[in-house]
Formats: sequence, structure tokens, C-alpha cells
Amino acid sequence: MIENKETTIDQAGSRYRRAMRFFAEVRVELSRVTWPTRREVWATTVVVILTSMLFGVYLWVIDLGLSHAMDQVFKWLGTA
Repeated sequence: MIENKETTIDQAGSRYRRAMRFFAEVRVELSRVTWPTRREVWATTVVVILTSMLFGVYLWVIDLGLSHAMDQVFKWLGTA
């Protein structure tokens, strides 16, 4: 199916108008956002880092315990 030149130009213009409307709406929505302060960002970053370290140490201890338990099981079975 061959489209005429006017239809193609209308579609291109329509895409342009939709894109411009989209970006205008994005700008309006971003103006409504309550942005965190530098202090809030710093505090939440510290919490995330400390929590990650805590879970890392916790999982490391669990891994050591399970590894030791498996070594004992293998020694008991005589396979190690």
C-alpha cells in the first residue's frame, strides 16, 4: 500500500507534537518531585553501606559455619 505525501507529513508532524507534549509533561512532573537534601542523601548512603557490610559479615560467618560443618560430616563419613 502506497501512502501519499500528505499522510506521511501529517504522521511525522503528529509524532513531533506527541514527543513535544510528552517532554512538556515530563517537565511538569519533575517540578512536582520533592528532591532529597544533600544531608538526606548522605544519611541514606551511609545506612546502605553499613547494612551491606553487616549482611556481608553475617553471610561470611554463616558460610564459615556451614563449611566447617560439612568438613566434619565428610570426616565422619571417611570421604575427606
